[in-house]
Amino acid sequence: MNDLPTLPDPAVSSAKAAETPPPAATPPAQPEPSLLETLQQPQMLLVGIVVLTILLAGQTWSSHARVNKLREEMALRLQKGDASNADTGNLVRNVQESTKELQAKVALLESKQQEAQSQQLALEQLYQDLSKNRDEWALTEIEQVLSTASQQLQLAGNVPGALIALQNADRSLSRSDKPQFITIRRAIARDTDKLKALPSVDSVGVALRLDNAIAQIDLLPMLADEKPTLPAPPEKKARAAKIVHGKDGKPVKVEETTSPWLQALQDGWNGWSNETWTEVRQLIRVRNVDTPDALMLSPTQAYFLRENLKLRLLNARMALLSRNEGAFRADLIAAQEALVKYFDTRARSTQTVQALLRQVQSSNLAIEMPTLSDSLNAVRNYKAKP
Repeated sequence: MNDLPTLPDPAVSSAKAAETPPPAATPPAQPEPSLLETLQQPQMLLVGIVVLTILLAGQTWSSHARVNKLREEMALRLQKGDASNADTGNLVRNVQESTKELQAKVALLESKQQEAQSQQLALEQLYQDLSKNRDEWALTEIEQVLSTASQQLQLAGNVPGALIALQNADRSLSRSDKPQFITIRRAIARDTDKLKALPSVDSVGVALRLDNAIAQIDLLPMLADEKPTLPAPPEKKARAAKIVHGKDGKPVKVEETTSPWLQALQDGWNGWSNETWTEVRQLIRVRNVDTPDALMLSPTQAYFLRENLKLRLLNARMALLSRNEGAFRADLIAAQEALVKYFDTRARSTQTVQALLRQVQSSNLAIEMPTLSDSLNAVRNYKAKP
């Protein structure tokens, strides 16, 4: 550390001033000093010099002490200043970092604000477009619904679905009080009346009958089976009755009574003869078959024949749902011919399936479905207007 400049000491300055006597006027002539006085003058001068030296030494020591104290204080103050500068630098750096973070956050908030403003503008524009074109959107939706209902009506004959579509379209138009929609609503009302006037076809009931017939195909006896179904055994004859006239002349039936042993003998004979006749009939089987090939089917061929019959009935069910009258009739006729040709028609199960197929075949599917052209044309004409 550089030494501080030394200030002039006022005590030293006063001593020098005291030592240097001011110039005095020329004194008057005095007598010459004596020898004693001559000897005493150097001693006093020496004493004065010693005293002055002591004073100077004390002043110098005091000045050095003060200077050292000032240096220590300055050093302490400089250290405190350096620490304060370091703390200030840290604070400045922290403030700068905080400022950078705040600037980044502010920039992010500004970007988000701009994005929000742009989204708000887009939403406002969209709302304006929707408010302006609300009727156009509603008409476009109605046109799409009616077009889909018309396609289902022509392909699958879905009359309830078409009615629901027309009712929904009329309900949507009724929410708007514009008189321009009256023409469209009138066209929708005409198409609704056309659909309601159509004869109803129980497609579900017919499909259930076909499913029931398909489920019984595996249980039907075939002509090629090893044990065909035999006709029912003959009924037992009732006992003969004798007619006798009563007292009032009216005829009265009276059963002839026989002896118990004769009745038992007759019952035994009848049972034995019936069993014998049944066994004889089992030995020789005579069947009248129009198609001899039906008796030559192997088990594998019989299995595929049953599966083919099931497929025929399933195709008829699909034709029923798609309103294909020609395919529906053709599949049912083919299934009935297969039942007559390859299955035992004397069995009750076969007769039940044939009855089901006859009921299904009596259903009328040849219904010409109307189109929703009036409603669609009304909507499209309104949209085409400038």
